[in-house]
Amino acid sequence: MPEISYGNRKIYCEQGANLREVLIAHGICPHNGQSRYVNCMGSGSCGTCAVKIIGKIPPLNEKEQSRLAVPPHRLSNGLRLSCQIKVENDLQVIKYGGFWGHEIPEEKA
Repeated sequence: MPEISYGNRKIYCEQGANLREVLIAHGICPHNGQSRYVNCMGSGSCGTCAVKIIGKIPPLNEKEQSRLAVPPHRLSNGLRLSCQIKVENDLQVIKYGGFWGHEIPEEKA
């Protein structure tokens, strides 16, 4: 059973579970601000569930590649869409504070 670390929390889920759904089921919203209420509900088109993931995950799929190439995202920032990730291994998940899940300047300080 894979372990997901999020802040000081440890969550366990079935192998192959969708990361966004697991986070929501455990009371963790992968969306910031108003995107909590207005998002694509996991279809991979809005980009608001972007998170940084440390751990072994598959390469970007077509939906992620298309969405994460559009500002404010950049393919080079290492974010992934939680709605497109199947949890196969232990992961550490980091959610930045920007509306799109991106790192904002004051977080870097």
